[in-house]
Amino acid sequence: MNGVLCNIYRSSKKDETYLYVEKSRGLACVPEALLELFGKPELVMTLLLNEQRRLARADIAKVLEALAGQGYYLQLPPPPETYMQEINKHNDKLI
Repeated sequence: MNGVLCNIYRSSKKDETYLYVEKSRGLACVPEALLELFGKPELVMTLLLNEQRRLARADIAKVLEALAGQGYYLQLPPPPETYMQEINKHNDKLI
């Protein structure tokens, strides 16, 4: 199965903020200014990303495009109202 082996890091400064980078390239392609705002990257997981994979809060096509183009993808937290809609959908499934 083809794809991109990707490390996903959590921000130590910003809640619900994640940085996706190609494992083989590491953090070298991430601008220093972004890393300063991001804080110390905390490795969360390593995933094989491809068009068939689904991600909880990111569009896989946009992630793969960003990885190929700029070498990283920054996932920001959802706006508060979107987050509440996601919680409500999840809660509806539990009932």
